[in-house]
Amino acid sequence: MSLLESITPQPANSGQRSLWASVREALRGSHQDYTTGSLNRSILLLAIPMVLEMVLESLFAVVDVFWVGRLGADAVATVGLTESMLALVFAIGIGLSMSTTAMVARRIGEKKPEEASIAGMQAIVLGLVISLTLGIPAGVFAPRLLALMGASPAIVAGGSGYARIALGGCGAIVMLFLNNAIFRGAGDAAIAMRLLWVSNIINLILDPCLIFGLGPFPHMGVTGAAMATFTGRSIGVLYQFWRLARGTERLVGLAHHLRVNLSVMTRLLRVSITGILQFAIGHVSWIFLVRIVAMFGAASVAGYTVAIRIVVFFILPSWGLSNAAATLVGQNLGAKNPDRAAQAVWRTGFYNMLFLGLIGIFFVVFATPVVRLFIADPAVIPIAAVALRTFACGNVGYAYGMVMLQAFNGAGDTVTPTIVNFFGFWVLELPLAWLLAVTLGMRGEGAFLSIVVAECSMALAGIVLFRRGRWKKQKI
Repeated sequence: MSLLESITPQPANSGQRSLWASVREALRGSHQDYTTGSLNRSILLLAIPMVLEMVLESLFAVVDVFWVGRLGADAVATVGLTESMLALVFAIGIGLSMSTTAMVARRIGEKKPEEASIAGMQAIVLGLVISLTLGIPAGVFAPRLLALMGASPAIVAGGSGYARIALGGCGAIVMLFLNNAIFRGAGDAAIAMRLLWVSNIINLILDPCLIFGLGPFPHMGVTGAAMATFTGRSIGVLYQFWRLARGTERLVGLAHHLRVNLSVMTRLLRVSITGILQFAIGHVSWIFLVRIVAMFGAASVAGYTVAIRIVVFFILPSWGLSNAAATLVGQNLGAKNPDRAAQAVWRTGFYNMLFLGLIGIFFVVFATPVVRLFIADPAVIPIAAVALRTFACGNVGYAYGMVMLQAFNGAGDTVTPTIVNFFGFWVLELPLAWLLAVTLGMRGEGAFLSIVVAECSMALAGIVLFRRGRWKKQKI
């Protein structure tokens, strides 16, 4: 049965009303029990706000490179090199948020909202400590880090301001991920969506103003892109704290929950360490991958950056679907209903495959015209087009892989995805990228192809391991 069939009774007119009613309910947000009732409806109510949340996040990523692309290849390369270093920050933020979502969702499924609130607040304490520990040294040493990444003297000179703000303000990234993970785990997906929309709309408005000095704003060039992002994210984080302090139908963010609870903190750290390692393995591998691409010049890095930003525009909504699966797994395991959790994952993976498969076909056919929308440099366009076509060939693998691995995270089993990531990225992708790009002389195209091979292999491994069902017995 399809998603629309399950939520759309006959006759057709009544079905359309039911569908739009469900959509409005998903956008508005309401107190639902996702451990009972129609599974497809539960997927719909969680997925719509989560997908829309990621749509605007991905829109910002594309619009950002659209404006920066007007400044030339060096500016785009600055963004690409800095973001490859931010990969470690994203790994920490996502890894911590996955464990937080799993713990909060499990407590909600067990009908223990007070314990869910405690888990969420302990995660915030941990996130604040990590943010300060990372942000201060990263901002101070940003120019040196750019140089270590292979940036030319011109890129270091023009991009140091961007790197200082982006790396020094990385705490906003960690807290944005973490706070929304609390809302998602509780099933308050609509709140998480609205919070990220506030942050990203501010980004979208400030981006061209600060880059080009529109109106009363200063002309900051590529540095303005970092300032716009930091400002938007920081305001979003403040809004999150305000919303958590007010509480929701499922969570109450009271001040006494912020007192360190060693039992909860220990469990959170145990799951978070492997969760962080899981995403660090993947994200740090991107640093070395970009380093390989940088061997072939700024045009190659710029082409890779443009293609990745375009892909991210469509991958992030799929990540929203994966987040819905993770929440359903956590809550249904808490409710002692593992079969319903497994069924949610298989259905979500199928819907994700249909979506990304169609997007992949579009990119294979229209790669060059799409790339031309974002950059006019004749040296960059063909590289970006090749990268986009290559990445698109792995879309079906990405679709299933991200849902399967997120399902393990939702169950609190962060070890299995960590092992899969290690073998996929470090044992397969990086050696293959060097072999194809350098040894066999395929240059950037070889590195692009290694990503597809690795991601599809990881998806297959995730499916096999998920079918074994050990995740159903995971304690958290």
